[in-house]
Amino acid sequence: MLNLIRRVTESIPIARASRFVGSLLNRTTTTGNPVAINNTPRQFPTCLRQRPHLAADIDHTTKTMADNTKDTKEDIKAPKPAANLQIKTPKGTRDWHGPDMLLREQLFQTVSDVFKRHGGTPLDTPVFELREILAGKYGEDSKLIYDLQDQGGELCSLRYDLTVPFARWLAMTSTQQVKRYHIAKVYRRDQPAIARGRMREFHQCDFDIAGVYDPMIPDAEILRIIVEVFDALKLGITIKLNHRKILDGLFAVAGVPAEKIRTISSAVDKLDKMPWADVKKEMVEEKGLPEEVADKIGVYVQNAGNITDIINYIKADADLPTNDDIKAGIHDMELLAAYLDALEVTDKVSFDLSLARGLDYYTGLIFEVINKPEPVADGDKKKKSKKDDPASQVGSIAAGGRYDNLVGMYGKKQIPCVGISFGIDRIFTILKARGENDIKKREVDVFVMAFGGGKDFDGLLVERMKIARQLWNAGIRAEYMAKAKPKLQAQFKAAEGTPLGVILGEEELKAGQVRLKKLDQGQGQKDEGNLVPIDDLADEVKKLLL
Repeated sequence: MLNLIRRVTESIPIARASRFVGSLLNRTTTTGNPVAINNTPRQFPTCLRQRPHLAADIDHTTKTMADNTKDTKEDIKAPKPAANLQIKTPKGTRDWHGPDMLLREQLFQTVSDVFKRHGGTPLDTPVFELREILAGKYGEDSKLIYDLQDQGGELCSLRYDLTVPFARWLAMTSTQQVKRYHIAKVYRRDQPAIARGRMREFHQCDFDIAGVYDPMIPDAEILRIIVEVFDALKLGITIKLNHRKILDGLFAVAGVPAEKIRTISSAVDKLDKMPWADVKKEMVEEKGLPEEVADKIGVYVQNAGNITDIINYIKADADLPTNDDIKAGIHDMELLAAYLDALEVTDKVSFDLSLARGLDYYTGLIFEVINKPEPVADGDKKKKSKKDDPASQVGSIAAGGRYDNLVGMYGKKQIPCVGISFGIDRIFTILKARGENDIKKREVDVFVMAFGGGKDFDGLLVERMKIARQLWNAGIRAEYMAKAKPKLQAQFKAAEGTPLGVILGEEELKAGQVRLKKLDQGQGQKDEGNLVPIDDLADEVKKLLL
């Protein structure tokens, strides 16, 4: 249509062309009918009637526009809901509300407080990335990436993690050193198990240290951050460690071809979920590894212990110490052991040669955090089985490692990085299942009520609003019942779970006072509370909330 108008306007004066275009568009868009040039010749300049080929073009084009307009009007009609419509969230997702939301927010706060204590700077990135940015970074897990439909523009995918977007940002900004943290949702087309904290949409809390430093110093600080976070949450943990160079060296010594190292690594990574016999079967039957090579791998990867013991085990082997990758890995682990002693992390770690971390971008230290089962008292008859314990069902609750080559995939310069990602949804599952009471779950601290009776009692709504406003201004969470004349019993019911109540009475208000009452002590409504001057109310409330 634009080409047609351009051809017309080049052949007639500007004023006449303007009137023609306006008439054409107005007639087409308002009536929804094509412009019939032969039937309404007075609508158009003589020069157009003398050009039948242009008239025919306009007739065809405007008819097409009218058809499109009709289609658009039909498209925007609201579809009728299906009779059997199932209203639910998509598979692997959930809504967050009330106490669950408050618990999750407290988790975010606890984690971010630790991040800030270590000099972290916040970062946010788009929820979707160019598909080519994510491609080739996740090994066999690439099949779990959500690809978005082509909308006639760039090919994009939902982010799989927060690490690759961070590397892309580093390459774009030419940042050389930074401690960054990022709390956001990621998406994976995994088989969900909501009760175990395995979702398709879930939050990750990442902390990464980027830049050139002396070996293993940033790595040790990341492990210290892990300990501080879970100490704050009062969760016992074990940090499983391994080194990618040591693992790759083990595979090479065992006889794994270089082109199969990553795929065999992915199989070994399943040892925390599958017995060795099943992992071996996958390596031999599905990945084509000779059985004698798989047996040799099994001898190595089924060893775990403290850092010193595993280093000694590797050094005592006849073949392993001769591999250059293993030599470099052992040097790093010896440095790390000294730093972890200084940071009081040693008792939390286990050097586990089966830990593989299937992501392709790891180059050095790798780690995974598992929750230790709660100790059960000898006299506890309700001892939970491993099957019932959420700690054993959710798997790892944090994981990370060193990735020195990822940034270089997007830019000209490599920037070494190491980081940790906390799985907030899995941590939440454990805390909720164990009934943790250390995290505040209440939404309101004070409920403002009115007491009175008789025909002249108006419910003191305006006065309740003023008291609530006074408490809000002091940073105190307060509510009142949204009724003009609420009954006292209904107000007490609405205040259930709230620790304090402020009760307004007409006589007390005239004296500039209100009653401050503890609601969660099981004292019953007969306890009238203490009279408090209105001007001192916020201070008195804060004292009781301590």
